[in-house]
Amino acid sequence: MLDNSPENLIVEGKLADNERMKKASNYLRGTIAEDLQDPLTGGFTPDNFQLIRFHGMYQQDDRDIRGERADQKLEPLHNVMLRARMPGGIIQLSQWLTIEKFAEDHTMYGSVRLTTRQTFQFHGVLKPHIKDMHKVINSAGIDSIATAGDVNRNVLCTTNPVESELHAEAYEWSKKISEHLLPNTKAYAEIWLDGENAKTTKEPILGETYLPRKFKTTVSIPPNNEVDVHANDLNFVAIAEDGKLVGFNVLVGGGLAMTHGDTATYPRKADDFGFIPLEHTLAVAEHVVSVQRDWGNRVNRKNAKTKYTLDRVGVDPFKAEVEKRAGVTFEPSRPYEFTSRGDRFGWVEGMDGRQHLTLYILSGRILDFPNRPLKTGIRKIAELLQDVEGADFRMTANQNLVIAGVPAELKAEVESLAREHALLTEFDTPQLKNSMACVALPTCPLAMAEAERFLPDLVVDVEQILAKHGIPDDSIVLRVVGCPNGCGRAMLAEAGLVGKGPGKYNLYLGGNVVGTRVPKLHLENKSPEVILGELDRLIGLWSKEREEGECFGDYVIRTGVVAEVKVSKTDFHA
Repeated sequence: MLDNSPENLIVEGKLADNERMKKASNYLRGTIAEDLQDPLTGGFTPDNFQLIRFHGMYQQDDRDIRGERADQKLEPLHNVMLRARMPGGIIQLSQWLTIEKFAEDHTMYGSVRLTTRQTFQFHGVLKPHIKDMHKVINSAGIDSIATAGDVNRNVLCTTNPVESELHAEAYEWSKKISEHLLPNTKAYAEIWLDGENAKTTKEPILGETYLPRKFKTTVSIPPNNEVDVHANDLNFVAIAEDGKLVGFNVLVGGGLAMTHGDTATYPRKADDFGFIPLEHTLAVAEHVVSVQRDWGNRVNRKNAKTKYTLDRVGVDPFKAEVEKRAGVTFEPSRPYEFTSRGDRFGWVEGMDGRQHLTLYILSGRILDFPNRPLKTGIRKIAELLQDVEGADFRMTANQNLVIAGVPAELKAEVESLAREHALLTEFDTPQLKNSMACVALPTCPLAMAEAERFLPDLVVDVEQILAKHGIPDDSIVLRVVGCPNGCGRAMLAEAGLVGKGPGKYNLYLGGNVVGTRVPKLHLENKSPEVILGELDRLIGLWSKEREEGECFGDYVIRTGVVAEVKVSKTDFHA
């Protein structure tokens, strides 16, 4: 391996096997089409297992019944999860009705799941329905191109229905960035939509073997850090003057994934490269990607993300190369401040007089549960508003849903439907609204422990602790994930639980409310009971000793419970 001097830009050594797979794939085609015709298995061959990710799908199986099927001499119940490409999270009401019907009719679970990538996922699509799924969403103007794999994924944008003009501008840039960084290959249309074969001769931005690893981009609108900029490779922080967008501060090199036991991996905050006027946005986006494409680690995938490239070659050399390639000089960053990152629940009125209702959706799972017919309620709201110009749904990066653009005369009817179907209830507490989980078991193949199914009980326990110590209306940013890959953004939480094994978690403490600090390991490989005991002790101390306005994460750092992570490479594992 190379040292950290900027002259040594390329990691030498035997390439990771994914590099072979990508090069041999004929620009992401592989033999996926042939696999679809094989009736003897519900799954895909190993190379195609990886390649379908570039088309927005992950092969999974129901781990709850894996053992039972093995006893019956059956292969696992293979199926795919699809993640749609919805830049900025806005989905038209007709599109919602289309995807909701497909989920009901053709998935194993019947649910639509809102994700931390500000889009929706289908879970449990069996092989015979995969091609139909793509055709159905395509008929609604949706695709899943490049929502997984070694490419730029779904571009996030802060949901801001109040400042409608500013949000509209930022949202349009999220779409432009997404389109600009898409793969050039037409493999998606050929395989899934029966499009004509079109020979691909080059990928001008992504290259023949695409990026060394996944790449995530956001457009954020201060003061809300809803998209968690420090979880992403590339971030455009909107700078406005008199309510009009004038440019972006560019933040590069954030990321949360790590590997248990590997101290060469760590979560990392993004570095601020400086300000750019709007006209340079696409060029800068392209060349942050191109520098990472050329300099990223293709030998060790665990160190292949942009954050590791910056730490290996240096922030200044990386930034200078982006300036050189884009023909742009970064200006000094313009001032901005994040003051929150949660969603604004309930009704808010936009500057245009339209009404917007943000609904809390537990873990983003939209399904008709006993006494909670969420899916039916959302469908009825979509049907009510589908012919109303300017009305839409907005998926947030916190797994929630905004009913946007409601005319004042329909506000009462929308609220009535929301309450009738338990979309608005008094049980949606402050702690619940500040908690989040990834999917984990039973569908995610990487999960080491429960997350989505564990979260409700965990939240109740934490609420009881808060009440016990006389602060029932307070909350902490609490996130639980089944593995250390970063999907639920636990590594930007005040208290983050990361699955280590069945019923065991690592507890990380010390993030902050606005998402600008990485937490640090406090307890390793402990049961929920032990973790709750420690939270009980610390929340008790916080309730008595905190300074005015001091959040839990700030308290545990000020009092030395954990050390502050200032530079992840040196501090996170220290």
